[in-house]
Amino acid sequence: MATIAGLGLTEVGKVYGKTSFDFASEAVRLAAADAGLTMDDIDGLLINPGMSLPALDLTLARRLGMRDLRMLTQLTAYGASAGVMVALAAQAVDSGAACAVACVFADTPRSPSSSGADAYRATSLQARGVRSAETAAGLLSTTHRYALAADRYMSTYGVTHDELGAVAVSQRRWAQMNPIAAMRSPLTLDDYHASRWVVEPLHLLDCCLVSNGGAAVIVTTVERARDLRQPLVHIRGWGQAHPAPALRTDSSFGLTTGAKASGRAALAMAGLDPADIQLREIYDCYTYTLLVTLEDYGFCGPGEAGELAASGALAPGGDLPTNTGGGQLSAFYMWGMTPLHEAVTQVRGQAGDRQVADHDTVIVSGNGGILEHHSTLVLTSEAAA
Repeated sequence: MATIAGLGLTEVGKVYGKTSFDFASEAVRLAAADAGLTMDDIDGLLINPGMSLPALDLTLARRLGMRDLRMLTQLTAYGASAGVMVALAAQAVDSGAACAVACVFADTPRSPSSSGADAYRATSLQARGVRSAETAAGLLSTTHRYALAADRYMSTYGVTHDELGAVAVSQRRWAQMNPIAAMRSPLTLDDYHASRWVVEPLHLLDCCLVSNGGAAVIVTTVERARDLRQPLVHIRGWGQAHPAPALRTDSSFGLTTGAKASGRAALAMAGLDPADIQLREIYDCYTYTLLVTLEDYGFCGPGEAGELAASGALAPGGDLPTNTGGGQLSAFYMWGMTPLHEAVTQVRGQAGDRQVADHDTVIVSGNGGILEHHSTLVLTSEAAA
């Protein structure tokens, strides 16, 4: 069985003056030091470039002084990439194709003169093919497209803005206990409703942060990890799904996602059911995304996740603790590395004031594109394994 032995996170947020290569190099070195490994101990490197230029590429290995690697590639499934990388790394170390594999993401979409939203909007306007027709129809950003999904979901199931707001409020409560979270001021439901519209039905506080920075993990075998510094975080299951939903009235767009298939695969591999999962670290590019993913994973029925959020079940002290670091809504946005970082921290028992008492089993989701790419990991502690 493979395990995550090292965890590295740079300063994240409005951090300027560094390139993606700078952040990625720092993140990998931090992860290696966290594990108690040298750079010479790492024989695999998986690279997930972000959206900004110059984007990460294979030259990162040379910049890190890595030689004679047994595994080296760059890949992207956008926000699902972290789960894909960890699964590939686990397969590599389980098979003996590599001994220790670093998985890294870094991006610098923000600049002092423009917002991260501007960077992602510019990328959206470069659409080609069918997607360019969507742009011509007025879908000028990622948020426009997610607004369509959220609107269909809300109108179909009767989900309210109070329920979306409950997601933002609960995650801010977690973020208040996270010293590295960007947004730590108290947030009320009234504050949520007062935030400006971005694209109806999405308020500003329905939308994730945009951050500069880098994050990395080191995957190795359990046998090797037992001699290293950190508590073991076992990689018990993984799955992918890439449904590429069509924007048609007869499709399931907005109502269900690839999280259903990828979650089913990951849980089956781990030999677990949703009831066995103690923590949920869910990709929350929008409040809506968290709700539909919880439903797809089987924690409740279709359209019922909003009621869970409104009940306080996802918040500190709730029965279904979810996004315990504040998530991408309130902590930081490192694509799929955001939920993965918090999952590893919690399973290790190193989350400080926000540490959840029962933290032996956790599900981690990734979501990329417009509900087009999904990855799921199931991680467990040594005790659970």
